[in-house]
Order: sequence, then C-alpha cells, then structure tokens
Amino acid sequence: MTVVHNPEDARILHRQIRALVDAGHEVTYAASFTAHGIVPRPWVNGVDLPRAAQRKRVAAVWAARRLFKRMRDKVDLVLIHDPELLFAVWGVRNSPPIVWDVHEDTPATLSLKPWLPSPLRPPARFLARMLEGMAERRMHLLLAETAYAGRFKDAHLIVPNETWVPDSVTPPGDDRVVYLGWLSRARGVMEAIEVARLLQPYRVAVELIGYADPQSRPVLNQAVTEGLLEWRDFMPNDEALKRLDGALAGLSLLHDEPNYRHSMPTKIVEYMAHGIPVITTPSPRAVELVERYESGVVVPWEDPKAVAQAVLTLRDDVRERRAQGARGYAAARANHHWPNSAKRFVAQLEAWAAGLR
Repeated sequence: MTVVHNPEDARILHRQIRALVDAGHEVTYAASFTAHGIVPRPWVNGVDLPRAAQRKRVAAVWAARRLFKRMRDKVDLVLIHDPELLFAVWGVRNSPPIVWDVHEDTPATLSLKPWLPSPLRPPARFLARMLEGMAERRMHLLLAETAYAGRFKDAHLIVPNETWVPDSVTPPGDDRVVYLGWLSRARGVMEAIEVARLLQPYRVAVELIGYADPQSRPVLNQAVTEGLLEWRDFMPNDEALKRLDGALAGLSLLHDEPNYRHSMPTKIVEYMAHGIPVITTPSPRAVELVERYESGVVVPWEDPKAVAQAVLTLRDDVRERRAQGARGYAAARANHHWPNSAKRFVAQLEAWAAGLR
C-alpha cells in the first residue's frame, strides 16, 4: 500500500513488486491510480486509493484503513511504504504480518515540506521519531539505506535502492545531458535551468525527466516556453531509463540538506547502470560512489557555472567521457544490480509471512 508515491514508483513497482511476482507470488497493489491517471500493470491486482498530498492526507489514510480491514483475512503479509500508513494499520485485530519499508529519513524530510509551517516542524520531527520507535516495536522494518539503521534499536534488513543494469549499453554521446528524478528547489531545479541557459550557446541540450513539485512547475514551464530545456514530467521508470542511453552525462544537483547527507541518490546508480558519466554535488554518499569508481565529476553546491564547465570538459574529451561511463557501468553491474538484492528481499518477506523471525 502507498498513498504518497506514484503507482509507477521505481522502488515499489519495478523492483519490489516485480521481484515478488517473478518469484511466483500474487500481489495486490493498493495505490492512487486514478489520482495519477495511471492504469495498474496487468501483473498486479490493482486497488485504487485516494492520494495523500500537501495537507490533504486524512481521507487517504482512512480509505487505506478501511481497505486494510477488508483485506486482512485475504493476504499473507502487508507491505506499507508511507509513514502516514502507520495510522492505517495500527490497532486492527487479527492482522497479518505488517512490514514498513522505510524509504527516507522521515524526521529530516520535514524541513523540505513547504506545506508544513515552520513553527510546526520541530514538534512534527519529535512525533516522527516517536512513530518510528513505535513501529519498530509493533511491526517488521526494511531500510532503504544503511545510514537509517542508527535511528533504530534493532538490526533490520537493508534493501538498497539499486537498479536493473542492462546487459549492454550505448557509449555516452556529446550533445545531451539528462536529469532523472523528483524535481524541486532542494534537488537543484533552479541550477538545472541555469545550466541549460549556459549550455545553450554550445548546442548541448538539457533534458529533465520527473515529477516537479508545485513550487517548481511554473519555473519549469517558463524554461520550456523559452526553449531552454526539455521537461518530460513523470515517466514510468522502465521508460525513463531508456532516455539515459547515449546521453553525455547525468546530473545530480542536490542541495546540502539533512535528508540527503546520508542517502545514496538512486539516480547516480541509474546513470552508471546506463554507462554515462555522473556530475554530482558533494553529498557524502554520492562522492563516495563517484570517486571510488571514477565514474564522474564532483562539483560545488549550487554552482551552475561549475556544472556547465564539467559538461563541456566531458564533451571535449571523448576518451575520458567513455572511460567514466564504462567504469560506472562495470561497477553498477557488479555491485548495484537489483536482482542481487531482490533474492534477499523476497526471502525475508516469505519468512515473515510464514511467521518466522
């Protein structure tokens, strides 16, 4: 169940659900299909839920709770993906095993919610920490990052945000850079627009792929109107990944925010998996990955000129561009290929469904 994420979410649908279906399990997927204008994939039993967005969340949580009560005798296990859904499953008798997949540092993300008034953020962070502690005592947890482990008392299975790495890739080209992922100011949307402006005289296109938050949509629409860049909005992960093939480089322009300091940007692994160099700001996990595998370039925080210069340097050095792409691809194939973690993920859920620790 999710009421926050797009039903085509890469982690939920294209990794976890696909792994369960490939292992022979039947999956009922409850998500906000209608609200996102999406039809469920034929290999899941789709159930529609309202969408939780901005301050409108209560109706979605109550709808999820009603669904949970109806379904609890028909399923072997329930996997939830949003902190909000903790309220949908708590206190229901005779429920099957419940698993919360912890996608992010919940208390830290509250500083990035523009709809949450600043005076309410400290008590909201306190409440989030309390909820995490209660969840650990009452249900099973999966963690998307090793860094999240420090927030919990017990050890929990890490299911990293890896990706499907193709058997072969196209060498990086010289006329297009891409960004794949959520678009917001904290994730560098303003820098990406300025990079596009700086690269326009050099005929290097900038392509952004991903859902933009309400604050970013107007400026992106204006940039598209001016002919600065191409913005494709949200695309299903399997379609979006195809757009990476043959790009000059992939951008990751996160700001220095608490929620990003200990998280691995999935887009970096995806860029490497498709054989293109990475250009990233110096968030610690990103630097660790790019420098270890020599698969890209690290640029300063909020510095579009440095990003544009890195792009032009790679454009003019075909040997280094291809070498970075090749090293990144080899590392992703060896160390970040989703099927390697999928087996552990499926085995753990099977054990919990069978009542085993």
